[in-house]
Amino acid sequence: MAKPLDGIRVLDWTIWQQGPVATMMLGDLGAEVIKLEERVGGDPGRGVMQIAGAKTGARNYYFEANNRHKKSLTLDLKKPEAKEIVYKLVEKSDVFVQNYRKGVAAKLGLDYATLSQYNPKLIYASASGYGPNGPDAGEPSFDYMGLARSGIMTAAGEPDMEPMNITGGIADQMGAIMLAHGITVALLARERLGVGQEVDTSHLGSMMALQGLNLACRLTLGKEFKRFYRTKAVNPLWNHYKCQDDKWLCLAMPQADRYWPDFCKTLGIPELEKDPRFENMKVRGRNAEEIIAIVDTIFASKPRVEWMQILKDGGDFIYTLVNNITDLPDDPQMQANDYVVDYEHPTWGETQIVGSPLILSETPADPKAPAPEFGEHTEQVLVDMLGYSWEDVGKLRESEVL
Repeated sequence: MAKPLDGIRVLDWTIWQQGPVATMMLGDLGAEVIKLEERVGGDPGRGVMQIAGAKTGARNYYFEANNRHKKSLTLDLKKPEAKEIVYKLVEKSDVFVQNYRKGVAAKLGLDYATLSQYNPKLIYASASGYGPNGPDAGEPSFDYMGLARSGIMTAAGEPDMEPMNITGGIADQMGAIMLAHGITVALLARERLGVGQEVDTSHLGSMMALQGLNLACRLTLGKEFKRFYRTKAVNPLWNHYKCQDDKWLCLAMPQADRYWPDFCKTLGIPELEKDPRFENMKVRGRNAEEIIAIVDTIFASKPRVEWMQILKDGGDFIYTLVNNITDLPDDPQMQANDYVVDYEHPTWGETQIVGSPLILSETPADPKAPAPEFGEHTEQVLVDMLGYSWEDVGKLRESEVL
């Protein structure tokens, strides 16, 4: 079945997560992605399990998740013969993606000014920490820095908590999503207007977009959203509660007065519907701690599965369960929408992988592909795509270009 980016060739000179995930997403949508890796060692993401202290031979979920669909080409980019290979590939490609510190690409002759001479319609995409301009444009950045600089570490949690780390590479992942978005927009602009161009996204800019409403509040009203204590939430119907089995459920009913009568009846506290302390949203807000303590006690009396059914039968409530990451693969909504998919990995055998968040009816994405072995496609790219002879390849290997 056709895919949206069939026929698009991407040169991926990226490492770790922010850049590789963006090109992986393009690969899911049909793009051919050629990963340019340093001749010795390659993408440091290949060694992340050793960095984490995992046993030898442990499955490298990190590199696999970030690099499926790709072809691996190893090069020593300090050598002129290697750069010549890149220039030939640029002539035959649509997109070049890099996420090195400002100045590194130019030093190696891989900047936009240089590559666009070989292909004026090239889309040249960069992923940075803090954007292409400003006093910190050249500073290095990792996911943790993106969390810190963007303010999200002080937006999570309750008011008296110190800044909170958020695991899972969220700033890298969000940066990758915005980079893939920018690339697809630039490809559309090239199709309509015939122009190549530079695309830049950053940890800071991407996390700004993720928190757009909070930042808009600060810009418009001069103050950010306040963090709140769960036990003092001004609307008890916009809160989360622990059940008897230590599992949590979440309520989200902003028009609380509309639901309050049925809620009291369903929880077995009909007498509180007209109680002067709780009879409307305004007074419930003033007495929030008292009513939440009551609701906490009630939800703690039954396991979550019972409460989910009771709420379903009791009214038109807006509620859901609180998953942890371990729960996600078994969530029926995750399964029904192919947000996780079964996959027969060529080395690992039967496993599951993260699916695509995009559902396209006529040109669906396909997440099912392995990450490449180190340098796996070097000869294929040089011989089949660029016309090098096997003798040429042998000489390049002897001179440690490959």
